Amino acid sequence: MTKNNYKKIRNKLLKYEKVSLDEVNVNDVDEITKIRINKRKSSNERMLAFLNEVKNPYIFKVNGKLVRIRFSDTNKTADDCLTNVLNKLYK
Repeated sequence: MTKNNYKKIRNKLLKYEKVSLDEVNVNDVDEITKIRINKRKSSNERMLAFLNEVKNPYIFKVNGKLVRIRFSDTNKTADDCLTNVLNKLYK
């Protein structure tokens, strides 16, 4: 990745990180099921391809439903959080 591409992706991430669903025009949101990423590439290359492809990497549609992702400043992984939720649901 070139330094220019890195700056472009970083600026996109910073720009859209705090955008709320109320600020988004649903018609402008990418439908993630229509985005095609080459599965033969490495996970890093696929992630970069996704970030380059979508308008807003934090808000997209999955089968027409709006999805917003956020990340917290903790040491917990996504796996830790999902395991915790499942443990609470199936006690």
